[in-house]
Amino acid sequence: MKKIALMGSTGSVGTQTLDVVRNYPDKLEVFALSANSNVKLLLEQIEEFNPEIVGVANEDKAKELQSKTKVKIITGPNMLREIAVMKEYDTFITATVGLTIIRATIDAIREGKDVAIANKETLVAAGEIVMDEAKEHDAHIMPIDSEHSALFQCLNGEDKKTIRSLVVTCSGGALRDYTKEEMNDVSIEDALGHKTWNMGQKITIDSATLMNKGFEVIEAMWLYDVAPKDIQVVIHPESMIHSMIEYSDNSIIAQISEPDMRLPIQYALSYPDRWGEAVKRHKFDTSYTFAKPDLDRFPCLGYAFDAMEAGGTMPATMNAANDAMVAKFLSGECEYLDIPRVIKLVMDEHTVTTSPTLDDIEEAIEWSTKKVDDSL
Repeated sequence: MKKIALMGSTGSVGTQTLDVVRNYPDKLEVFALSANSNVKLLLEQIEEFNPEIVGVANEDKAKELQSKTKVKIITGPNMLREIAVMKEYDTFITATVGLTIIRATIDAIREGKDVAIANKETLVAAGEIVMDEAKEHDAHIMPIDSEHSALFQCLNGEDKKTIRSLVVTCSGGALRDYTKEEMNDVSIEDALGHKTWNMGQKITIDSATLMNKGFEVIEAMWLYDVAPKDIQVVIHPESMIHSMIEYSDNSIIAQISEPDMRLPIQYALSYPDRWGEAVKRHKFDTSYTFAKPDLDRFPCLGYAFDAMEAGGTMPATMNAANDAMVAKFLSGECEYLDIPRVIKLVMDEHTVTTSPTLDDIEEAIEWSTKKVDDSL
């Protein structure tokens, strides 16, 4: 029986993780849950999974929830870190955002916990720090992401020295067929119209700009210790091949399955075992197509490669600028094309701190967010 602490249980990845728990009550047990403010859903999860501890970021909502359950509710700015260092669980699952989850992830690593990473910013903003801590404490880090899970599976049993390139596939997002001229008139509804995956609004916009793929490239660099030049992105609209690895003999190994996050979530929790069916069986009744990404129409992907090359605090700066701009776009405060324009402006004006501490990263995030406000 593996006990999990699931941070971000009411979001898309969190609820799908609980689907996996629901299917394997003899293998998985919920020790802790956390959410921001969705206490209605959180109460339902408490009643079904009976966790020992629950964290709620919103203090007013925490009081509301505590009045409805006997389970201990904790809140406050260090809530995630408090859960991370508890002894009674095995795997810390990060499906929430913010600098605190990065610090909490490091706390969990130092406590010897397995860590399953579902958010982007932990490795995008602080990949060097997190992976150094994992090496020092011999921590097992598993990706909960279809692309990184695919890369992990394609690497299994292979000599990493023989890797020629990581090939990260990309559906192309909601706007993949838009011309450059049509990009001038993209509405919120247009950008949210993803053709394959059902995700939250933020990540769907990131998929439309291809920034999400840029984040995944940065994560892959840290997870699998490869140089930026040895990672490539290919557009694969069918979303059946979740990523591939090209080896020194020019053979390519791919991981193929129906597009459903429950598979990488389940594998992250079952590894090294494989449990029962996580998705419906694949039918070979479609063609697989590939294309190079167009960085002229989707410059955010190129910015991610630039950020990798710059290193230090640049990825965190880019990530924070993107977060701020996507929020403004979703609230109607800017146009779609303002997203890449302002991200580039912020990156161009950032002075990189090399080998940053978490405090350096926090400072870069704060600077970037303010710069976005000043640039509109």
